[in-house]
Amino acid sequence: MSTPAEASQAKFTAGSTMRHVIVMTATGSVGLIAIFIVDALNLFYISLLGVQALAAAIGFASTLLFFTVSVAIGFTIACSALVARCLGRGSRDEAASMGGASMVFMALTTGAISLAVWPFLRELSALLGAQGETLDLTTRFLQMVLPSTPIVALGMCTTGILRGVGDARRAMYVTLAAGVAAAIFDPIFIFGFGLGIDGAAIATVLSRLVMLAVGLYGAQAVHHLIRMPDRKRLAAAFRPFFVIGVPAVLTQIATPVGNAYVTTQIAHFGDDAVAGWAIIGRIIPVAFGVIFALSGAVGPILGQNYGARKYDRLVSTMRDSLLFTMVYVLAMWALLAIFSGPISSLFGAREQAHELIVFFCLFAAGSFLFNGAIFVSSAAFNNLGFPTYSTVFNWGRSTLGVIPFVWIGAQYYGAKGVIAGWGLGAVVFGIISVIVCFRVVSRLAKTPPPDLPVPGPPPSAQSPFSTGKAATVQ
Repeated sequence: MSTPAEASQAKFTAGSTMRHVIVMTATGSVGLIAIFIVDALNLFYISLLGVQALAAAIGFASTLLFFTVSVAIGFTIACSALVARCLGRGSRDEAASMGGASMVFMALTTGAISLAVWPFLRELSALLGAQGETLDLTTRFLQMVLPSTPIVALGMCTTGILRGVGDARRAMYVTLAAGVAAAIFDPIFIFGFGLGIDGAAIATVLSRLVMLAVGLYGAQAVHHLIRMPDRKRLAAAFRPFFVIGVPAVLTQIATPVGNAYVTTQIAHFGDDAVAGWAIIGRIIPVAFGVIFALSGAVGPILGQNYGARKYDRLVSTMRDSLLFTMVYVLAMWALLAIFSGPISSLFGAREQAHELIVFFCLFAAGSFLFNGAIFVSSAAFNNLGFPTYSTVFNWGRSTLGVIPFVWIGAQYYGAKGVIAGWGLGAVVFGIISVIVCFRVVSRLAKTPPPDLPVPGPPPSAQSPFSTGKAATVQ
């Protein structure tokens, strides 16, 4: 068990970068995939009720909830990056203050967003294509789950603190505990109490409470990295946090925007097609959760080495991350292709839903070779002071890389064309993002930014949140 003192020594600045990438990704993916598996089981349990409208409602609701959770993911990236940089410079006090400020900003922003969205849940669900009974079910599910957004956001923020300090194991425990809790609560409330989709909503909220409790224990009770700042320090933390956080949020929102467009196009082909897309939405994170975890795992590695001015390790970290991505996606794509039929049958998919799932497993799953490249590049941009690049590439992928491809696919090839267009759009943006990323890293190595604090000065010689200048958008 690592002590706070050991964790504060910036463990990622020494040793094999590939080993750090694998360890951080493996531990991060266990908890992440556990949540995704439970999410898939949630839909599986609902499908057992035999009402297609219920599965479609979960699909529509998930699309909207993805927006709010994406905001939390973006601010978690900012929290992790800043805590890692502080520790990379040897300033543990500053890291603790930044952890506390991040929690405050996370709670305020996600709470405000939830309040703003609440009155329009039915209209937003209808905008996605939900109608009739499906619209009623979607709205009710969202009304029960949306108020818990600040809870899951704070839980995610604690994982950012834990990853920033390099405690991948405890970061894994946070998400793993939530996954285990949901796995227990789901069947109890859906079947045991006979609550159906309402039971799924209640189980979701309870699992989020478990997530926050476990996260607070690791980040504060173990590492003491959540120090509530006074008004002066909170004001000083505002700029560095949001300079990284806002572009990171915009980056994260790009994906649900693209997915929302796909959902609206899929909705033209009926509830069966929407159910198929909803099931694909559960297959993707279970199959490729490791790649999602990689994008979060590589950030602290880059952040600590950036804070320590070890630019050669930035290059090796990027190369190792992309190699890991390629090997993993090829292996998973092969498995999905082999077991496409049984996977579809597991969810009881019928007719068009079955065809879409099989099509995704055989063909569209390969697009994660390029989606993964975008994830890794975005992590580098966010942690090295170029978050605008991350925003540009992710929005480019989710607009220019989705809308024209999906529209053309829908017009000529129906629902399968929608899925194919969604996959093909990642190719161009994945390749370009990697090229730009390596150019950025090479530029940093040759001409380090003059405003990056030199590691070593005692904390008292630095401003409480001097990381802000290093995070300036370039």
